[in-house]
Amino acid sequence: MEPWLIVLLFLSVVVLLLLVGASAKPFRLAGQLGVRLVIGALLLFLLNSFTTMTSLFIPINIVTTSVVAVLGLPGMALLLAIQEFIL
Repeated sequence: MEPWLIVLLFLSVVVLLLLVGASAKPFRLAGQLGVRLVIGALLLFLLNSFTTMTSLFIPINIVTTSVVAVLGLPGMALLLAIQEFIL
C-alpha cells in the first residue's frame, strides 16, 4: 500500500470521528504521548552525544524511548544504571 494512501486514510478516519462527535480526549492523550516520545528520543540523543568520551551508549529504539518518555529523568538514570552495571 502506498504511504500517501495510508496517511489519507488515517486523516479521513480522524475527520470522520471528529464529525460524528467522538471524544477529543483520546486524541489529546495520543498527542501528549507522541510529544513525550519525541522529547525522550531527543534526550537519549543528547545523552549519547555527551557521553562519547566515557564509552557509555544507550541505543535509541522504541523501548528505551518509551522508558524515558514515561519515567522521565529517573527512567534515563535507570537505563544508565542497567547499561553500566548489568550489561
